[in-house]
Amino acid sequence: MEKTISSRKRTRATLAAPAPPGGAAPELSEKQRRHLRGLAHALKPIVRLGGAGLTEAVATETLRALHDHELIKVKASGGDRAVRDAMFSDLAHRTRSALVHRIGNVAVLYRPRSDLPRILIPDA
Repeated sequence: MEKTISSRKRTRATLAAPAPPGGAAPELSEKQRRHLRGLAHALKPIVRLGGAGLTEAVATETLRALHDHELIKVKASGGDRAVRDAMFSDLAHRTRSALVHRIGNVAVLYRPRSDLPRILIPDA
């Protein structure tokens, strides 16, 4: 995956966030979801799904954002509710993150970092 153009220059692919771990999305209890919803309340949406929907570029950017922040908001453009729900579920599945909360056009995704978790969630 790592291509080197020259000895000092690298392609953008090497700067991308690491691929999600082989495991599944974290299973969260209701108490943990409530805690994460409270933390996400003040956040602004980092990723926006446009008219093209869920593309590979959006999934890659979401992976990078989850690696950097662990807890993010994703906003989708208006449209059919079932389509938005399917996009949010597919995005969570692709990034192996937990879909913590969805209200209106905004969803909250959570995936802890394996090397250095920043967000401590209460025990189940």
